[in-house]
Amino acid sequence: MIYESFNSKLRDELLKGEIFYTLDEAQVIIESWRCHYNTVRPHSSLGYRPPAPEALIPASKLAPRPTLN
Repeated sequence: MIYESFNSKLRDELLKGEIFYTLDEAQVIIESWRCHYNTVRPHSSLGYRPPAPEALIPASKLAPRPTLN
């Protein structure tokens, strides 16, 4: 499931390595991670592209996708 994958990534990549001292601090750090997750971080199910990139790149200019042997 998509939500299960997101939740496990959130837990593994962010929450297990952070200690939040205030709610405001938690909101800022989590929002920053969420923006990175949605605009920068490559996703294998999308051909190692981010789900919502900040700028669209034509497919013809993308590097060849890695192949699994």
